Amino acid sequence: MNKKVILSSIIICVLGILGVWYYAFYMPTHFKRDVIDEQGVGISAIDIVKAYQTNEQVANVAYLDKTLEVSGEITEVKKDQTGKTTVELKSNDSFAGVFCTLKTNNNQLKVGQTITIKGICTGFLTDVVLIEAVIIK
Repeated sequence: MNKKVILSSIIICVLGILGVWYYAFYMPTHFKRDVIDEQGVGISAIDIVKAYQTNEQVANVAYLDKTLEVSGEITEVKKDQTGKTTVELKSNDSFAGVFCTLKTNNNQLKVGQTITIKGICTGFLTDVVLIEAVIIK
């Protein structure tokens, strides 16, 4: 009887680990957010960086995990380690900006261009970070 309890516990643990692994890496696409379909909160890159620098806790309540439409001037366009296009938008602080990872690559973006990007805010490191971003203007 004791062996059955131990074996059942092991099976339940393995199934739980497999479930978490599937959820984390192979989650069905109908559970993932698509920023294109979401209404975004409009704000300038200058204003959102200022909000986070002034009071990060208040800014997190307002912006964290929400879809934002951030407008600003491009200061940098690069590719990250996975090959995705990243864009940094200018703020009034030379050490901070809005760092956006685009959902699809875009080779037509240029430094100095003013754009609006819609993406999901994941918080503030030295920059405000947007993921799953798309260019809307």
